Amino acid sequence: MKDYLASVLVTFDANGETREAIEQVLATDVRVEYLANTSSSSRAKQLAEADVLMSWHLAHELQPGEFKALGHVKVLQMLSAGVDHVPFSSLPPDLVVLGNSGAYAPPIAEHVVAMILAACKNLLIQHEKLRRGVFDHGTENRMLRGCTCAILGFGGIGKATARLLRCFGVKIFAVNASGKTDEEVEFIGTVKDLEQVLRPADIVVVSLPLMNSTRGLIGKRELAWLKDTAILVNVARGAIIDEGALFQKLKNQPGFTAALEAWWIEPLTSGEFRTNYPFLDLPNVIGCPHNSGIVPGSFVNGARSGAVNVKRWLNHEPVIGVVRRSDYA
Repeated sequence: MKDYLASVLVTFDANGETREAIEQVLATDVRVEYLANTSSSSRAKQLAEADVLMSWHLAHELQPGEFKALGHVKVLQMLSAGVDHVPFSSLPPDLVVLGNSGAYAPPIAEHVVAMILAACKNLLIQHEKLRRGVFDHGTENRMLRGCTCAILGFGGIGKATARLLRCFGVKIFAVNASGKTDEEVEFIGTVKDLEQVLRPADIVVVSLPLMNSTRGLIGKRELAWLKDTAILVNVARGAIIDEGALFQKLKNQPGFTAALEAWWIEPLTSGEFRTNYPFLDLPNVIGCPHNSGIVPGSFVNGARSGAVNVKRWLNHEPVIGVVRRSDYA
């Protein structure tokens, strides 16, 4: 008979600080083990005995034949906020999947504001002009005060972004799943209200999860609703926006700006980075390598946040980030 409440198996390669964060949260009556330190002959036994998995990118951490050993696992706690990369079809049908909602919101929100300011102030363009010896003293830049920002996806990242932007006097139009929020906003709706929030927007921030209902959500029609001087920031997933339609909008409207952190083909999911259109040749594009949440201590904090959610589940308390599989099937 086991002398612990539950067995938690960490499937990613956790360093000492990350392990300490996880073990500080989980009580002594929870057994925590690490798959990365397990011999190949013992992996199947650990997977078969685990009650909870904590994972970063499960498809990379488990071998294809190991998924059949997960029959005893009741909960999969992801360290990533997004779960579009989870191999749902390989998981037992009654296994509960939890995303790490809001775990990386503060640094990502700062990054969003940094990209918006860089676009408003033409920082990259002016830097390039100076590099070429052009001292463009007369071209105006833009202020944030008085602007309207449409935030698509008003979860942890969206709310944290709104709080920062309000300090600049920006009005917030938000979209989430329920059409309700306790945050201070000028408007809150659902994706059914997309036209209503996009048309007046000077800035659009995409922080939605990638699901069946959001894949390709922003296409040619939706981009046409945007002002020709709007700034579009995507810190979610590339596939939410139609790649070709966005490139044409940027090419045809030089006053329109895109700040892209999320791309359509990225190394983590595709094994490489590339674009089907030369976005980075355009002067009205700011590109980042999907690293807005990577700050000192971010992975440790993410692990701690995931462990807290696991502890809630073990104590039969409400958890966050519960995934509805039908959204991803």
